[in-house]
Amino acid sequence: MSDPLVIAVDSSTSATKAVVVDKSGQVLSTGKADIDLLTPGMDMYEHDPVQWWESTETAISQACAALSDADRQRIKALCITHQRESFALVDEDGGALRPAILWLDSRAGDEIKEHGSDHIHELSGKPADTTPALYKIAWLKKHEPEVLTSAHKLVDVHAYLAHHLVGRWVSAVGSADTLNLLDIANVDYSDELLDIAGVTREQMAELAPSASIIDTIKKELTDSWGIPGDVVLVAGVGDGQAAGLGTSAIDEDVAYVNIGTSVVAGVHAFEYAYSPAYRTLLGGIPDSYVLEIVQNSGSVLANWFRKELGDPALDGGLDPELDAAAEALEPGTDGLLTVPYWNAVQSPHWDPFAKGIVLGFGSAHTRAHMYRSIIEGMAIELRGNLERVQESTGRKLRELRCTGGGSRNPLYRRIFADATGLPLVVSGVDEVSAQGAAMMAMAAIGAYPDVQSASEGMASFVDRTDPDPEAHEIYGEWAAIQQDIYPALADIFTRINSVTKRK
Repeated sequence: MSDPLVIAVDSSTSATKAVVVDKSGQVLSTGKADIDLLTPGMDMYEHDPVQWWESTETAISQACAALSDADRQRIKALCITHQRESFALVDEDGGALRPAILWLDSRAGDEIKEHGSDHIHELSGKPADTTPALYKIAWLKKHEPEVLTSAHKLVDVHAYLAHHLVGRWVSAVGSADTLNLLDIANVDYSDELLDIAGVTREQMAELAPSASIIDTIKKELTDSWGIPGDVVLVAGVGDGQAAGLGTSAIDEDVAYVNIGTSVVAGVHAFEYAYSPAYRTLLGGIPDSYVLEIVQNSGSVLANWFRKELGDPALDGGLDPELDAAAEALEPGTDGLLTVPYWNAVQSPHWDPFAKGIVLGFGSAHTRAHMYRSIIEGMAIELRGNLERVQESTGRKLRELRCTGGGSRNPLYRRIFADATGLPLVVSGVDEVSAQGAAMMAMAAIGAYPDVQSASEGMASFVDRTDPDPEAHEIYGEWAAIQQDIYPALADIFTRINSVTKRK
């Protein structure tokens, strides 16, 4: 096993990517196919599950076609990472009974209020929130009961793809866990949570341990990809946990942060813990957990600003002049504070009805002020969330391993480093979640002794931004004010939601 290659598949919200990776972590080839986002109603986001498989097969075919015959012979395993919490209802042949409901769908606000509790948080590791599938399945139980009860299986993306690849309804434990239907400490489905959702154990996929070999992929598929030998399917993990592996953020004093559509950060743990400060997930390292912070508004918020309030000629695209004007401003943006809850709030308040706030406008403020304030709002929010994780766990973080589109932007890196007071070290690969899946695959086939060794041996980094102590101190003063804004307005958001529903 000195020179094996593996295929890592990352099936995300917008596309499926396939990358072929060697033992050093080098990417030899890639493939990509888009997935259409369906929006049938307000706060509703869906996929046609058929595209999960079609995009996967296309991406793998592209990646394999770009290799030489000799390199295709070296491929030994395939591992899946994917958008979390999204799920499909299928019949015995795997046909979808309705469109898949996605992680970013927030139709189940009433079910969150009805069923969410501290007890369910402790049982599942997840605070009551818009993303876990539990509450959306409960919504189906109320609004589409016939579809739910007639389904042969309720499956996450991993299980759906595994059925096509090996002919079994099987998910990795770290993938199925994100549905919020597991007793996480015992790594098994919870009868109590299944009852709330209105599904049975028989309707769920079987569970495979992290980084275990599930089965051999169907020969007709590997033949079509030009791979002559057997290829095994390795149990993967959700894309957030995989990003933690891809950045090798596995030591207690290191966290990963993905500054992407959302801002997602986390630390690994090897004992079960839960807290309002984070949500707990099963990790890609066997018998591990990931304590994860989730902020719904990331680059999607900056994109929104550029599209709606930026230069119309750029249609929301990157604006170097706007970045330069924002970079010239002082930390704190002359007292303009943004609470970045445009898409509700997860960490730390877990409120599906929260909305965004911009406070402190004055006549001297410009578009650049508002743009910088939005980025500062995300960074200050991350600062507070990381502080809560450290207080809860007794840890002292020394470094953030950074990925996502925002990590490539010097303005973002400077503001996030100064606000958090932690160095930002940027991953050297673009598809870091796929890199994490590749690490799991390499460990499963024996190229590394374990997942931790693969993570350390295959990670790479290209840039580092150290915080400015003076700027960090200034951000601390603004953070103390910003953290008081949402609690003062929380009841108002509930009232706004009540009026909106009546309309």
